[in-house]
Amino acid sequence: MILLPAIDILGGQPVRLRQGDYNQASQVAASVLETARSFEQDGAEFIHLVDLDGARAGHPVNEELILEIANTVSIPIEIGGGIRTEEQARRYLDGGVHRIILSTAALACPKLVETLCKAYPGRIAAGLDCKDNRVKVAGWLEDGGVEIEEAIARMEKLGVATIIITDISKDGMLTGPAFDLYQRLAPLTNCDLIASGGIASLDDLRKLKADGAVAGAITGKAIYAGNIDLKEAIEATRDSDSDLECFATDLAAQKIDKEGSAC
Repeated sequence: MILLPAIDILGGQPVRLRQGDYNQASQVAASVLETARSFEQDGAEFIHLVDLDGARAGHPVNEELILEIANTVSIPIEIGGGIRTEEQARRYLDGGVHRIILSTAALACPKLVETLCKAYPGRIAAGLDCKDNRVKVAGWLEDGGVEIEEAIARMEKLGVATIIITDISKDGMLTGPAFDLYQRLAPLTNCDLIASGGIASLDDLRKLKADGAVAGAITGKAIYAGNIDLKEAIEATRDSDSDLECFATDLAAQKIDKEGSAC
């Protein structure tokens, strides 16, 4: 299981929300870029970024900062928040971001999802954020009109390889992740599921790994609060060296293919 430390960006600063409430945002570090660098130094293999301004505005807002991070750290990053068009997606994917996360657009624009999955295989994730089994969109401010099971089925059919599942009621609460939800959803899809929301301790991460329902886990607040030591958590959740080598080989192959030297 891969661990993805998270940075949520609001007003150009790293923050954390409680249950997706923008009115309950608190700054957690001095700098987004320095936080990303510190995660890399601690051994992180992937960083999860969210443009909260973009999610609320409906278009990327912190794009320059995100691309700066992507081209500063040597590990892959993923970004979600406000990506609604092919042009916006391509600016990120061609600009150094390894993976983008489509949330609102994932449900509203299936053709966009399909087009991007074909153009960038393995580099498109769907972010499905749910509360009471209903998927929420537009920065968690609106109902997406579908239940989580149906949304997962649609994403797999469109070619999405990775689905990030967030239980909004758990997000930022440090009360433990939605173990039962992931156990229920995992058998319904061949996509890699990523757990997000509620992770409070190293024991939570160990249980997620032992359950085997998810391929990865995203955690932010527990790191900033000091509940989880990132270095220790990475060691506790890391898969075998051979799996890591395959992951690195996959990234290198995609880089070669992007540059055209393997064609």
